[in-house]
Amino acid sequence: MSEQKEIALQVSGMTCAACASRIEKGLKRMDGVTDAHVNLALETSNVTYNPSETGAAAIKEKIEKLGYGVVTEKAEFQIAGMTCAACANRIEKRLNKTEGVSSAPVNFALETVAVEYNPKEVAITDLKETVAKLGYQLEQKGEADGETESPQKKEQRKQTVRLIFSAILSFPLLWAMVSHFSFTSFIWVPDIFMNPWMQFALATPVQFVIGWPFYTGAYKALRNKSANMDVLVALGTTAAYVYSLYLTIQSLGAHGHTDGLYYETSAILLTLILLGKRFEAKAKGRSSDAIKKLMKLQAKTATVVRDGQEQVIPIEDVMTGDLVYVKPGERIPVDGEVTEGRSAVDESMITGESIPVDKSPGDSVTGATMNANGFLKIKAVNVGKDTALSQIIRVVEEAQGSKAPIQRLADQISGIFVPIVLGIAVTTFLIWYFWAAPGDVGEAISKLIAVLVIACPCALGLATPTSIMAGSGRSAEFGILFKGGEHLEKTHRLDTIVLDKTGTVTNGKPVLTDAVAADGFEETELLRLAAAAETGSEHPLGEAIAAGVKEKGIDIPKLTRFEAKIGAGVSAEAAGKTILVGSRRLMESEGVQHEALLFQMSALEGEGKTVMLVSVDGEPAGLIAVADTIKETSREAVKRLMSMGLEVIMMTGDNRKTAEAIAKEAGITRVIADVRPEQKAEEIFRLQQTGSRVAMVGDGINDAPALATADIGMAIGTGTDIAMETADITLIRGDLNSIADAIRMSRLTMKNIKQNLFWALGYNTLGIPIAAFGFLAPWVAGAAMAFSSVSVVLNALRLQRAK
Repeated sequence: MSEQKEIALQVSGMTCAACASRIEKGLKRMDGVTDAHVNLALETSNVTYNPSETGAAAIKEKIEKLGYGVVTEKAEFQIAGMTCAACANRIEKRLNKTEGVSSAPVNFALETVAVEYNPKEVAITDLKETVAKLGYQLEQKGEADGETESPQKKEQRKQTVRLIFSAILSFPLLWAMVSHFSFTSFIWVPDIFMNPWMQFALATPVQFVIGWPFYTGAYKALRNKSANMDVLVALGTTAAYVYSLYLTIQSLGAHGHTDGLYYETSAILLTLILLGKRFEAKAKGRSSDAIKKLMKLQAKTATVVRDGQEQVIPIEDVMTGDLVYVKPGERIPVDGEVTEGRSAVDESMITGESIPVDKSPGDSVTGATMNANGFLKIKAVNVGKDTALSQIIRVVEEAQGSKAPIQRLADQISGIFVPIVLGIAVTTFLIWYFWAAPGDVGEAISKLIAVLVIACPCALGLATPTSIMAGSGRSAEFGILFKGGEHLEKTHRLDTIVLDKTGTVTNGKPVLTDAVAADGFEETELLRLAAAAETGSEHPLGEAIAAGVKEKGIDIPKLTRFEAKIGAGVSAEAAGKTILVGSRRLMESEGVQHEALLFQMSALEGEGKTVMLVSVDGEPAGLIAVADTIKETSREAVKRLMSMGLEVIMMTGDNRKTAEAIAKEAGITRVIADVRPEQKAEEIFRLQQTGSRVAMVGDGINDAPALATADIGMAIGTGTDIAMETADITLIRGDLNSIADAIRMSRLTMKNIKQNLFWALGYNTLGIPIAAFGFLAPWVAGAAMAFSSVSVVLNALRLQRAK
């Protein structure tokens, strides 16, 4: 039977038994959850789950998606001292076993851990002490803000210095090694480099000074009853060094070169490992470029008006309500509303659209976008951590630091890999010493070292996190924000896409589409009088008519009387005429003979449009149609999704006639209509019961229950109107093509991860027997190990070039 684990979470926001029941049902629907009980009185949730299928973080996230809170805090830490995936695995296991910690995913590539914990049960100092006992160091993000150099930068600088000295000391040993091969015997080698004591003098500082971190790492690992890469490196290089020292002491009476020394093996191995780690660190740095690029978009200062004076202040000092001046060519420093001025704003960093958007008083603007050609006065609405850019950076950071379920495979393998390798290495030594090359200690040690070195599981530890970092970072550049690595993985499995209609398939606001004049009336006259009547209306349909007529450049006469007929239309007077705009019921009640217009009215209603009749001085003047039109890209996007093998469904609260008309225009064949917001989640659940893997795409607010129920919830929107807290994925652009882009990036990332895992596992699977059979010199094994890690990172970085 698979392992079961139970957690108790403090839940906030429950007001009645229905809340508790809703949480219980939502949790029990999760993969991996075997039981869930919510106690309303105690405000707790006890959940039993299979840790191989889900985790405490996913359970907490599910509760939050349902609209409730979990009483935990989150702390981000940098970890110093990790050398391989086994280190990360050990830290994660120990922290997850700590009382009060609900989750602690360690990212080996970023050298970070995000700990979710109950502050009533455990303190940050306790977490630091726990990790310190394992031999590593935790430093909370933000603690070293005043320092000029981060711990990672300091470690990289030390690593570079060690590499330089190691290379200088190892070079003479490498030169001396040339004489070992017949095909390179023509190369001159200084006699002093052949002297065993000279080789001892060169190798010793490399082994015990430059290589000391491997010894300390190995000691800490063994002290905690585990093994990591440091154990393999320390054992292999020490065996070569000690055996060479033994032969050197034996040669006290001899002069000149002694055969069978392996000083160069240990020194060159350590140098190559350090070189590989340096390349690896540099490549890993590139994979977090997305965050750095986003950070650079932030304005450093802002021009504000305080006490009637213009002041240039640091961006951190801007407050909500401040009036901010933005000149042409400057970045907009905060999210806000234009109060004065007109300009075009380049919003490509938010929406991905290259065409600037015109802004005028009343329009909203987003921080970090570029003001193109006009002067703007902006009232600050969101500042600091509340701006859209800050939220985007936070989401990308969390996604890059999170784990995809596929990484559990790599973690499990890494956890048992080193002990198995040690067993294989010892077996190899014994076979060579007693059978393949009887009595030849040097030959047996050489094979043992080669096995130990070639088996280092660094590439395995890097395979998943580097791809997640690169994939989520590149997606962010397209305006696609994955909330975590698990969502990046799950998205590629989707087979059904459910689209909300309003604001997703359509533009979300009605516009004037048709005007049909009756006999004796001109279309222009119909439009100007209808618009005059609607200028007094606050109804969205009336506003759409007035705005549409203005856009056509038609003069609208001044309104002299206005009366709203609730639920039927409006009655008004303008240009000396009495005007009615509204439904059939309004016309019938006022005695207007409108029967001649009914055929055209029904035809337009069949297209999903809202049609209003117009009469002037008691005579039918014509009809006007208003509709929420589909976005320009919706049909193309739906076609693209279908070509990817996905079923596309539109779900809406509108009546079926209107819904089917919109769906037909967008190219969607299946429609679920007349659905109330609270029923949408039930419809999603029904689709899941048939075996479908469903993505719900909506605005993230009224669709929240459906977004939470779906396998993947996608919030689609523009600017600051993005529901990042509800959705698994936020699609910043108001374009359905983003859905296909998100699925494509998920597929590319998963393909990349599988390539990395295949390379890492295949490398070890092939390399170990080759080394054991004696076809791989130890120094070649060291070079191959370094190349393996770097190649995995470079393969992941290919995702940054995805189109």
